[in-house]
Amino acid sequence: MKQLIRILAILPLCVLLAAPAYAELKVDVTSGKIQPLPVAISTFSYSNPQQADIAQQIPSIISSNLENSGLFSPVNPRAFIQDPRSIAQDGPRFGEWRAINAQALVTGQVTQGADGKTRVEFRLWDVYSQQQLIGMAYMTTPQNWRRIAHIISDEIYKRLTGESGYFDTRIVYISEEGTPGARIKRLAIMDQDGANHRYLTDGRDLVLTPRFSPNAQEITYLAYQNNRPRVYLYNIDTGRQELLGDFPGMTFAPRFSPDGNKVIFSMSRDGNSDIYVMDLRTRQSKQLTNHSAIDTSPSFSPDGRQVVFESDRGGTQQLYVMSLDGGNAHRITFDQGRYANPVWSPRGDLIAFTKILGGEFYIGVIRPDGTGERLITKAFHVEGPSWSPNGRVLIYFKERPVGPNGNLRQAKLFTIDLTGFNERVLPTPKDASDPAWSPLNP
Repeated sequence: MKQLIRILAILPLCVLLAAPAYAELKVDVTSGKIQPLPVAISTFSYSNPQQADIAQQIPSIISSNLENSGLFSPVNPRAFIQDPRSIAQDGPRFGEWRAINAQALVTGQVTQGADGKTRVEFRLWDVYSQQQLIGMAYMTTPQNWRRIAHIISDEIYKRLTGESGYFDTRIVYISEEGTPGARIKRLAIMDQDGANHRYLTDGRDLVLTPRFSPNAQEITYLAYQNNRPRVYLYNIDTGRQELLGDFPGMTFAPRFSPDGNKVIFSMSRDGNSDIYVMDLRTRQSKQLTNHSAIDTSPSFSPDGRQVVFESDRGGTQQLYVMSLDGGNAHRITFDQGRYANPVWSPRGDLIAFTKILGGEFYIGVIRPDGTGERLITKAFHVEGPSWSPNGRVLIYFKERPVGPNGNLRQAKLFTIDLTGFNERVLPTPKDASDPAWSPLNP
């Protein structure tokens, strides 16, 4: 199980540059729809025939990651003129790469260390300036080649965009199957590209709203055991499930604080829902709101000083922001429609939400001060936004009617760029809802 979580033997990143590189090849990520940067990703050379598969698969994963971001356009390998062995021996022949319109080039080698571990080296080149932009090497076990590919993808993404990457991450979500009246829901986890999929619960208890801890090693979620809602912590490394609290009322939507020491949630007592925060070290709870309205779906700001939540205290579902102590609660949405499921961006600059307007569902974003609202996607039913760790991409689920009479539902996960472009479906074995994106893996 640990092999799915961390590289077993990764050395400090070894920079391979002999001298600083001054090339300025960059992708502009501030505009709307951009022209993807053409990048050639060569098959890696290798020293042992047993490494041939890894040398081919790692570039394939890198290519897929970069293409799925919408910011890069991998050049078709069939157009490559120079072969990997020649690159390893003589270096890139930049004229040949310019001839196929590549602006950036990724090369690499896979070798075996004296201790039997696998060494993976990569280099990123600016084809037009003929300069190396970055070079690194990693030591790991052969089984972890896929994670190495994600780490390399993050390094390339960061160097070419100026933003942190998000490929070495995981998605936790609710896997669904069965008829509407007998729906089986299981907690499931996978890499951000859908690989290494596995189930964390067996489906005997209904599970909802999974959320990652800041260290990406724990999940908090809601489970109905004997028809009683309870909040649990699940340790991904050990598989240990721990009851967070046995509360007297219905509990909803637990989330971790940015430092991982608290969990915030809403709890219903006597038909009224308020927001509470629990200290995970002392297991003491504190009530943050005390209002006759329904207050729910709280989410911390990245600095942990504020909380965004939804409330109908103004007559309809709207978004509010308050201080961590529950004071200074003020409304930030005033447009038509109902707002729900707010979640603060890791950057702190935006809040994502679900909006219901005119019989349609939308995913949108708004600044914490209530300005700059943008709706970026809509559907018959779209809900549950969650941010990538760099605040660039959102994941959510869409549900649509299926069946002869449209009386059944099909739910799938989607990702979309913050600009509203590059919407993609994320394949899952069964129906999927309620996704949450992890921080970068430790």
